[in-house]
Amino acid sequence: MKSFVSLLIFLSFFCQSKAQSTLIDPAIQTPKAVLDDFMDQRFGMFIHWGPVTLRGTEIGWSRGTNVPTEEYDNLYKEFNPVLFNADQWAQTAKNAGMKYLTITAKHHDGFCLWPTAFSDYNIMNSQYKVDIVGELARACKKYDIKFCVYFTVLDWHDQNYPVHISGDKNPDPNADMNKFVTTMKNELQEIVTRYHPFMLWFDGNWESPWKNEYAADVYTFLKKLDPNVIINNRLGANNQHPKLGPNTIGDYATPEQEIGELNMKDPWETCMTICNQWSWKPNDQMKTLHQCIQTLAKVAGGNGNLLFNVGPMPDGRMENRQITRLKEMGDWLKLYGESIYGTKGGPFKPNEVYAATRKGNKLYIHVFERKSASITLPVLPNTKIKKAFWLNGGKINYNRNAAGNITLQLPDQLPDSNDSVIVLELDINAENIPVVS
Repeated sequence: MKSFVSLLIFLSFFCQSKAQSTLIDPAIQTPKAVLDDFMDQRFGMFIHWGPVTLRGTEIGWSRGTNVPTEEYDNLYKEFNPVLFNADQWAQTAKNAGMKYLTITAKHHDGFCLWPTAFSDYNIMNSQYKVDIVGELARACKKYDIKFCVYFTVLDWHDQNYPVHISGDKNPDPNADMNKFVTTMKNELQEIVTRYHPFMLWFDGNWESPWKNEYAADVYTFLKKLDPNVIINNRLGANNQHPKLGPNTIGDYATPEQEIGELNMKDPWETCMTICNQWSWKPNDQMKTLHQCIQTLAKVAGGNGNLLFNVGPMPDGRMENRQITRLKEMGDWLKLYGESIYGTKGGPFKPNEVYAATRKGNKLYIHVFERKSASITLPVLPNTKIKKAFWLNGGKINYNRNAAGNITLQLPDQLPDSNDSVIVLELDINAENIPVVS
């Protein structure tokens, strides 16, 4: 009897999973070639920005907490970022070696950075009256940066969305989710047809009013507008951002403020801040160049992309210190970019001493620090090293023991204090090597 009950539970779970997984027609899912192209980019800029920068508190989340709700909702009347320059933002991304840019067109506070016809709560009703999203889309095209858009699923400002304050457990009975979803689709249609984003970065999918049926409807709607638009995994109704599951609605996983795990099967992208807060905060502590470059290398070593966030100031400028730090990353990429762009991660799991990337017959070893006179790598079966050298430098001495472990000899001082890259040319395609534990 116990076995029979267990069987029924299993079948019930299986049928439920099967039903959820078929919400999306496989024929409309993003083509693999498009996703592969996205993953080849490896490095993008995230921008969190809006009227809340006038208070220096977190976007969306400080509404009703650090900033009273009524005050927060009226900040747009003061918002006049006269020093905003889309070309300068795109140029900053270009100089950093970033290949795509994602702007918070609409965050959880509901304020829209484009002139939408479906909400009065938008940039044209501020003092500034400039289409921020449109300006950035044009600038990205000019500087050969792929343009992407962040769009929230929840909207605490919209009266048709049942939750009006973060954490409220008593949904508004007068709200109408069907009307809300219609508005959402109308706004997204404006974004897709006007600005043609390469990718849509959804967020805010964890509150109870949002259901997978809505997500599937929106996904299908978007794919009819643009079959190739990439959609992250925060559209479906769940809070399991770091990984893809059998019922995920979306194309890739999105670990946040942490480096994702080595994953050669599913595409993923770590989103992380250059400082601590997503939106601008005065005197916010900024990451060192050491941290920035090694984060990028570890993400690529895990086979993921890095979406690195900056928060521009209330007047529209990015902080000079952030621009400088990003330029320093770009300078490093000019020397070592071949070990990041268009690579695969692995076959070794990244650690605090080194990470590995690979492309063709080349295996790149990113050395983060010199803890001893050598680094010993795990066994690489059925491979032969044809050549070993520093990227942009001379040869490196190595030996291989009977078990197949490779020991790389290190100089007293590494060529680059942030990340020195060793190239191992192999006699086989390095991308075909299985993950080595």
